[in-house]
Amino acid sequence: MKTTELRQKDVAGLQVEVKELQKAHFGLRMQKATQQLNNTATLRSTRRDIARAKTILVEKQRADKSAK
Repeated sequence: MKTTELRQKDVAGLQVEVKELQKAHFGLRMQKATQQLNNTATLRSTRRDIARAKTILVEKQRADKSAK
């Protein structure tokens, strides 16, 4: 997911996105453990997507706190 798409979401939307990405990453890890995952590069990309979403989430939360 691109950062521009993530930055358009609000804090609640980002939290939902992080949860969905974590569930997807867990599913991929289970597929890898059972030898069903063909493309292991998807693990890396989902891990980085999670980090990207969490970073933007923290930025928005800090911006909300400073605005109050």
